[in-house]
Amino acid sequence: MADITRFGFISHLRANPTTHVRHLRNGKLAHDGAGQAFWFRALNSSLSEVPVDDREQPLLFHGRTQDFQDVAVQATVTYRVIDPALAASRLDFGIDPTSGQWRSTPLEQLGGLLTELAQQTALDLLARMSLTEALSEGMTALRTAVGAGLRTDERLTGLGIGVEDVRVVAVRAERDVEKALQTPTREMVQQAADKATYERRALAVERERSIAENELQNQIELARREEQLVNQRGQNERSRATEAAAAGQIETQAAAGRQRALAEAEADAKRVIGTAEAAAEKALLDAYAELDQGTILAMAIKQGALPEIGTLNLTPDLITPLLTKLTAGEQPPRTAGGAE
Repeated sequence: MADITRFGFISHLRANPTTHVRHLRNGKLAHDGAGQAFWFRALNSSLSEVPVDDREQPLLFHGRTQDFQDVAVQATVTYRVIDPALAASRLDFGIDPTSGQWRSTPLEQLGGLLTELAQQTALDLLARMSLTEALSEGMTALRTAVGAGLRTDERLTGLGIGVEDVRVVAVRAERDVEKALQTPTREMVQQAADKATYERRALAVERERSIAENELQNQIELARREEQLVNQRGQNERSRATEAAAAGQIETQAAAGRQRALAEAEADAKRVIGTAEAAAEKALLDAYAELDQGTILAMAIKQGALPEIGTLNLTPDLITPLLTKLTAGEQPPRTAGGAE
């Protein structure tokens, strides 16, 4: 809205940069352009203010598809005035020279026209589509069709209006129909979720089974290794016992050999000594064999070889030979005798 300041019989107008102002003085064009600022007299001036910025027109309408189903369409049309002079000549954009307010509602008229034109194009398209197509492909198709229809509409081009963009926000069916259409998809999603849950549980069970099998295999492997360890220890003990027995046997054999050698050496020594003693005894006996009994007896007494005599009995058989030798003139050997 333009700012108008009045100073007695003269006024001053200052417009925004996004508004196009046309000033007619006595029916002739005095000022024309965006962002104007000028002095004027209200009694002989006619003012028009046309917005040239981008504006959005929301749309909400209902249509019927080919299979007689009601759908609601929500869209937004972005437009702007590209020919302000033409728009001011076709629509009433005149403002009060005192307050600067529009004398009518040109933007509402323009919005209603855009709504009707967009709705007409959308309804024609929906009438050729089924409900499923409208819900699945309707947004893109409606955006394209409505945009093309508005840009080529002669009424809009004749008003100097250009359509910048068309956005279709939603295409929705009635609540009951939409819920019925969502049921198969929900069932499929639920089935997929159940399948995923079952697969996750099966995977968890499989993993638990794998873990249990691994633990069992580990226990079996540990038992097998423990058995190998016990066998190896037993084998080591047997080897040590065998080696100890073999070492003891060798030591016993060595000791027996030493004792046997010692015994043989002692036996040889005893044999040698015995042989020597036997030879000496034999030589002695041979020497004694040449002597008579009395000499032997005298020698025995002399050498003290006879045992201690407690009682000595002289018989005639012993004395007679001695006396015979004495009478023959031989000195008999000295004998010792006596009784205790």
